[in-house]
Amino acid sequence: MSDWSYWYLLQLILPVFGLIALGAVLRRVGWLGAEADNSLLKMVTGFFYPCLIFDSVMGNAALREPGNLLFAPLTGFVATAGGIILAYHAGRALGLTVGGGLRTFAFATGIYNYGYIPVPLMEKLFGKESLGVLLVHNAGCEAALWTVGILMLSGLSLREGWRKLLNPPVCALIAALLLNTLGLSQHMPGVAMSVVRLSAACAIPLGLILIGATLVEFLQRPHELFDARASIGSIVLRLGVLPLLFLVAARFLPCSIDLKRVLVVQAAMPAAILPIVIARHYGGRPLVAVQVVFATSAVGIFLIPLWISAGLRWVTGE
Repeated sequence: MSDWSYWYLLQLILPVFGLIALGAVLRRVGWLGAEADNSLLKMVTGFFYPCLIFDSVMGNAALREPGNLLFAPLTGFVATAGGIILAYHAGRALGLTVGGGLRTFAFATGIYNYGYIPVPLMEKLFGKESLGVLLVHNAGCEAALWTVGILMLSGLSLREGWRKLLNPPVCALIAALLLNTLGLSQHMPGVAMSVVRLSAACAIPLGLILIGATLVEFLQRPHELFDARASIGSIVLRLGVLPLLFLVAARFLPCSIDLKRVLVVQAAMPAAILPIVIARHYGGRPLVAVQVVFATSAVGIFLIPLWISAGLRWVTGE
């Protein structure tokens, strides 16, 4: 049994939030201007993150198991879509209404931070094989976000959401899985893979710094960051009820140890940052998404290591 102590896990988590804080500081002192956000976002999501996916999948034995290729994205889709639907009904019970933030509350609370926080944690805790399973799991999360999530937020057709799935990270995942399954990973040019590996190392740090920078504008109005229903409701759901459901699924689903680890780590995650941007674009209420993100992230710093430590002991016996 491994020693997943609270303090050990907290020390792994704090640097992640430290990079987010660094992004905020760089924005405040003027070293990272808002005019750079769009270019950085395109560079991270269009190149560096696909490189991370490619590097993590190529040569990964765990991703040659049919169970991981099937159950990993399926659990990602069900967990995300189920979280959105549960949050919608919980929001109604809290008194939120359509037109008054209910749809945005459900969207923001139901979508957990499945990428930038768990990726470095999975790599440090379990290595490349489990990280590869995480990235395949995340493809299911993406599918739920751009279909069920967009439908919940805006009422748009599913066809528009599905088009969003044809993005560089998903294309990189499909290509890498195909090459890995065919056993062609060892035939890739060494120089090319070295470039991919070095580029992959940039994805998470740059992404976290950019997240911190984009949150600064909301810190200028601190009195708006808390709303009793949205903030407390999201904490109870995202960091209380949903983690329990994740852990029950991880314990009893007939899936690999790598996928069980993924579910345990994802169970502990706060709300994702991306819904803030999407809420703006699709006519939601960005302030509600901001309240959900700030509340779950602030409390999540202390609860993430607790859920991971307890979850690993109960689910996998580690």
